[in-house]
Amino acid sequence: MTVTVLVDADACPVKDEIYRVAQRHGASVVVVSNAWMRVPESPLVSREVVSDGFDAADDRIVELADARSLVVTADILLADRALKAGATVLSPTGKPFTTGSIGGAIATRAIMADLRAGGEQIGGPKPFSKADRSNFLQALDREIVRLNRA
Repeated sequence: MTVTVLVDADACPVKDEIYRVAQRHGASVVVVSNAWMRVPESPLVSREVVSDGFDAADDRIVELADARSLVVTADILLADRALKAGATVLSPTGKPFTTGSIGGAIATRAIMADLRAGGEQIGGPKPFSKADRSNFLQALDREIVRLNRA
């Protein structure tokens, strides 16, 4: 059974990298989004366009996720749901979400939301960098190899 990379695609900055690495390893890719987007012509790549309903893409990714899946998302709450479904989860910067780290990430997200709601002027995430892209490529390659060996 092949590894499936599930992509939370609407704001994913590393889709091209995912296609390349997955192709090299023979992994399938499912691009899930709220709007149609171009994907490579490949038997290993499929596109699923879901409604624009709240969490529709997240819900579909969780439906598809299992122990042979690698979910790529920056969404902490989706990462938590995917981990509970048994999937491996990476952020687009290559940072793994794990059952040991997700609780802290959710807590930090909640604190930041409270600060913003209280009118605090806090910066958003730092801009996506070349180092982030490189870290993601290394992490994606490593995790696909690990899942193929499992």
